[in-house]
Parts: sequence; C-alpha cells; structure tokens
Amino acid sequence: MKATRKQHGDGGQVFRITGARTGLAEDVRGRQRRYVISMAIRTVAVILAATLWNVERPFAVVALVAGAILPYIAVVVANAGRERPPSLPSTFVTAPMRPVIGAPRGEDEQPPREQG
Repeated sequence: MKATRKQHGDGGQVFRITGARTGLAEDVRGRQRRYVISMAIRTVAVILAATLWNVERPFAVVALVAGAILPYIAVVVANAGRERPPSLPSTFVTAPMRPVIGAPRGEDEQPPREQG
C-alpha cells in the first residue's frame, strides 16, 4: 500500500492511500452502470436491425448479431467481480530497535572520571 503525504495550508497533513481498493458500494454501482450502458447499446442495436432489415440487410445482420452477443458480454463484465487487492511488498521493513535503558546507578556510585 502506498501512501502519499500532502501539506495543507493550515499545517495539517493529509494522507492519500493510492493502493486501497474501492468501496463495495462504489464497485457495485460501477458494475451496474456498465451493465445498463451495454444493455442500452444492445437495445439500440436491435432497433437498428429492425429498422434496417429491408433497407440495408448487411448492416441489419451485423446489428442483430451485436444485439445477440452483447447480453453475454454484459453479464460477464458485470460479474467479473472486484479488482485485485494490491500486492504486498516483496520485503518487509522491520521496526528499528529501541535502545535498552540501563539500570539506574546508585547514589554511592560515582561516574568514571576522565583522565587527562
């Protein structure tokens, strides 16, 4: 997951996660939108095939074939599922070791003096 940092005018920091998945509701909404668009194209293709049947038969046949194939494609695209989760990094960075705090010195112990 990759995070970027941006400075705001008031001094606060805003983090944007670029590797995160989209929300489930947004994903379903997007798939429904793609399905409705492809079904609208199919409807136009079928109406075009019906109106061009006696005028331009080759175009009508192409439109009819497109109208027959589009529902299958629309269902496959709509049921494709969510995008893949972002891959984990190949190596993990370990947390730095915190220094160990030594035991307190007794009052009778004097710190070593520098000789000079």
